[in-house]
Amino acid sequence: MMYAANAYARTSQSAVSPREAEAAVLMKAARQLQAVQDDWTNQAGALNAALVFNQKVWTVIATAATDADSPLPADIQRNIADLAVFVFRRVIDTMADPRPEKLAALISINHHLAAGLSTR
Repeated sequence: MMYAANAYARTSQSAVSPREAEAAVLMKAARQLQAVQDDWTNQAGALNAALVFNQKVWTVIATAATDADSPLPADIQRNIADLAVFVFRRVIDTMADPRPEKLAALISINHHLAAGLSTR
C-alpha cells in the first residue's frame, strides 16, 4: 500500500499541465523539422515522418481549439483554425515539392505557439 502511495506522489509531482504538454509536443515537432532542415542531404525519409508528426500535432490542436466545448474565445478559435489550415497546406506543399526553406515557417510557428503556451 505504501509503495502505491509513493508511486502516486512521484507521478503527481511530475505531471505537467495540458498547456505544458502542448508546448512540449510542439517543440518536439519543431526539433524534428529543424533536424531535417539542418541535415537536408541526409534526411532519407525523415522529412515525411517529421511532416506527418507535425500534421498530427496540429490536428489535435485545431480539433481541441475549435471544439464546441472549447473555453477559448471565438476569435482565438478562428485564429488557430486559420493557422492550422496554413500548417496543413504547407505540410502538403512540402511533401509534394520538398525544399528545406519550406520548413522554416512550420518551425517558427511551432516555436512561437509553444512559447506562448509556456508563458501563460
